[in-house]
Amino acid sequence: MSSPGLVRFVALGDSFTEGMCDQVDADGRFLGWADRVAVALAQVESTFTYANLAVRGKLLDQTTVQQLPLALAMLDDAGRTLVSFHAGPNDVLRPRTDFADLLARYDRAVHLLRRSGAQVLLFTAIPRAGGQGRTSDRLAARFERFNDGVRATAARHDTYLQDNATVAAFDDRRLWADDRLHLAPEGHRRVAGGVLEQLGVADPALLGGPPGWWREPLPSVPPTSRGAALAADLRWARGHLAPWLGRRLRGASSGDGVAAKRPSPTRVGLSAGRDLG
Repeated sequence: MSSPGLVRFVALGDSFTEGMCDQVDADGRFLGWADRVAVALAQVESTFTYANLAVRGKLLDQTTVQQLPLALAMLDDAGRTLVSFHAGPNDVLRPRTDFADLLARYDRAVHLLRRSGAQVLLFTAIPRAGGQGRTSDRLAARFERFNDGVRATAARHDTYLQDNATVAAFDDRRLWADDRLHLAPEGHRRVAGGVLEQLGVADPALLGGPPGWWREPLPSVPPTSRGAALAADLRWARGHLAPWLGRRLRGASSGDGVAAKRPSPTRVGLSAGRDLG
């Protein structure tokens, strides 16, 4: 799939696209891979505008109902508008998810986007954040099942696909935040580099490094001792797993009361690039 110069980027999805656990800007909002991509694209096209409708915690149907119609109304020169769509991983975390139904609904949403004439960018979910053991293995298997469906949809509808699940570097826990659910700033930076390569950007100054840099592993470090790993697991369980389970039991979401950080397409200040390196 080839891309003409993009004049607009509309990002849809959940916490991954909102930018959870990346740097925080002056307004207290997370940045994220999508913001980094927008800054780079704005340096290629002077009339470029960017909207980000993603909100943490959203399920596939919530993203499709609440965000997709807004995106369709924002298409400006549809063939030169990119819409990114990352939805479904929060559904995968729910034990009673019907995968055939989930993937069918995902495919229908992508079909609507492609039918509009927009270019579409999809993502596979990263199966594990460096975790091992039976629970991690079960979750990884569920995410791989979802990812197979995403790949099939990408091929069926001729979309861009950022296949993060195949990049071994993302298995390194150092690219993840303490909650082991969201990427740390370096992880967001690498996703942005991959997306920009997908779009045909070759300038290292915009990619964040030479082509392919984002796939490279981090420098090796001595392995963590068993005691230190256990202590880290306990801190994670108290600080992140327990609150997540509590929200599930209450039927609450981390996205309750959270509004999209860029609800309408606006110009991207090039000076922001200094904060996104």
